Amino acid sequence: MRTITAADIRRLVVPSDPQINHAGELIVWSNKYADRPGSSRTELWIAAASGSLSAKRLTKGPRDRSPRWSPTAPTLAFVREDTKRNPQIYLGAIARMQLRAPTALTKLAEGTIGEVRWSPRGDEIAFAFRATMAERTDAAAKARESAGQSTPPLVVDDPWYRLDGDGVFGSARFQLFIVTVATRRVRQIELGDTMGTFTFDWSPDGGSIVAAVNRSTRALFEPWMTQIVVANTRTRKCTIIAALPEGPKSTPSFSPDGSMIAYAGRRGRNDMYATKNLGLFVHDLHTKKTRDVLAASDFCLMSPTLSDCAESGFGAWYRWLPDSESLIMRIGWHGSGFLVSAGARAGIVVPHTSPGADHIPASLAGNGSRIALIRSAPTEPPEVCVADITGREFPVRQISRLNSALCDELDLAIPQEEWTEAKDGAWVHYWIMRPPTAARVRGRTPAVLEVHGGPHAQYGWTFFHEFQLLAAAGYTVAYGNPRGSKGYGVDFCSAIHGSWGDKDWLDVQAITRVLQRDARVHPKRIGIMGGSYGGYMTLWAVGHSKDYCGAISDRCVSNIVSHCGNSDFPNVPEVYWKGSAYSDPTKMWKSSPIAAFSKARTPMLLIHSEGDLRCNIEQSEQIHAALAAQGVPVRFVRYPRETSHGMSRVGPPDLRIHRLGELLAWWKRVFAG
Repeated sequence: MRTITAADIRRLVVPSDPQINHAGELIVWSNKYADRPGSSRTELWIAAASGSLSAKRLTKGPRDRSPRWSPTAPTLAFVREDTKRNPQIYLGAIARMQLRAPTALTKLAEGTIGEVRWSPRGDEIAFAFRATMAERTDAAAKARESAGQSTPPLVVDDPWYRLDGDGVFGSARFQLFIVTVATRRVRQIELGDTMGTFTFDWSPDGGSIVAAVNRSTRALFEPWMTQIVVANTRTRKCTIIAALPEGPKSTPSFSPDGSMIAYAGRRGRNDMYATKNLGLFVHDLHTKKTRDVLAASDFCLMSPTLSDCAESGFGAWYRWLPDSESLIMRIGWHGSGFLVSAGARAGIVVPHTSPGADHIPASLAGNGSRIALIRSAPTEPPEVCVADITGREFPVRQISRLNSALCDELDLAIPQEEWTEAKDGAWVHYWIMRPPTAARVRGRTPAVLEVHGGPHAQYGWTFFHEFQLLAAAGYTVAYGNPRGSKGYGVDFCSAIHGSWGDKDWLDVQAITRVLQRDARVHPKRIGIMGGSYGGYMTLWAVGHSKDYCGAISDRCVSNIVSHCGNSDFPNVPEVYWKGSAYSDPTKMWKSSPIAAFSKARTPMLLIHSEGDLRCNIEQSEQIHAALAAQGVPVRFVRYPRETSHGMSRVGPPDLRIHRLGELLAWWKRVFAG
């Protein structure tokens, strides 16, 4: 057996979005391949949900995604992008595990397709579509080039004009459309959505669509103004569901009997991404009463387990069971991702899967018999699985074998789960990953402490290629969940609300002390690294201690004052942070790592994407300038503007491999010094 390498990214296949048909017999999903240097490709595959038949490829890509089964026929709809900026919805019949001559159902202009949903009758498909601004289309660019004209300026009248990973879209907005399958006629359903982002679902009879929309003219700064509306698909009249609690809302869904509407949300003036638990609300359309079925628990619907083998999913997932009495959902807890259920009225949460893995559900069979999901564990890359709904325990069965051949070659590190106590008495959950046998390491090793991003997410029981790579290089790898992480209750997460670099820093120090006392770790060769908020904490650590011989800060936040104005989500004053960048920045500056960088002397590798719209590259530029001015060793690796905040997970394969090479080279240099 051998150790894992950076180049193994090219062999890792990442499945996503498994969709099970109504009868629970077949599953279709998307496979992502990184075997091309500058871009990934996606194909659709199919397998029997029983696991009795080998998986087969349905399409050859290069960009096929979002497969959706018709509820009434063996027909599949999916999104195909022959060119990156001109996706269309395709339709094809499935027979004998093969897709028969798919044809384009739509002829949309250049733009972006979002969610796609069949009507319950199988005669229509609703979808979100955003047309590209006319002056930003490929055709307009070619015309300007022929005429020798410049690229026109982008005129911004609304603060919502860009999103990391989506790019700069200006005044273009997603709208809701319905296409009739028989005639291919497309019509628009007006939701009156100012911000252009919405989530939606069909009513059980197919006569209406329920959607979560924010009609406020200041939607970006007032996420709590989200409303639930019901649009009649024939008259196109929208009715607001009145008397719902104030607060952000998403993913609304009718109960199968049509008597209730569920949605993910919070009470109060919060955002969807916040320290408070994201609840699951059920509104009775007859009694007009609304209740949070998770209120008696300390679980959160938005508690993702972070990995570098897929884009981080911060959305909520839940589904009604056919009897309209219960709902199944995913929650994150202590590093695992669980399938749980709760009664629509009783609200008692029942777990159905075991800890030690991340379960990411995607679809429920129409008959309520099975859930299609992605499962991953520390030594098991993601695979398509099925959970049979058969009682208290849901048996999980693996369907795909996408990464089995690669894993059979590798000697992978197995993490050891631990807890330690911070100075103020709080308990901190963490994992230690030792070099595998094939690394042939003797004696004490250097150690790398990884801090996750978010910060309101969790590390845990999932496959992380970067961790395995560092262990294979002969390093002890530690990673954990300091306060602010999800998966440990609302008080644990809220401990750093508007106050980074305090309780979370105590927890990072606690894990550091564990490494310093570890008989198998060299106490003078401990490094720290992380991305996004993990990059923030890396900077905070080197500005407030001398415990680390080296550091790597990736896509960081260094100055909260400036970050509040140059992120794709501008800060809402007095909601998360006290004050604002332009009136009272005292607290923000106090929590900014750059404020303590006159004391920083730790050699630093900075990594950032010029196309990062979440954490602008100027955040790393400030650190680079501060260290360079003081003569501290610093290396700055800037990835091109075609990449984004999630470059390490979803960027071009050649650049992801380059980044990993930079990490290994930096630690080799630092630990040898």
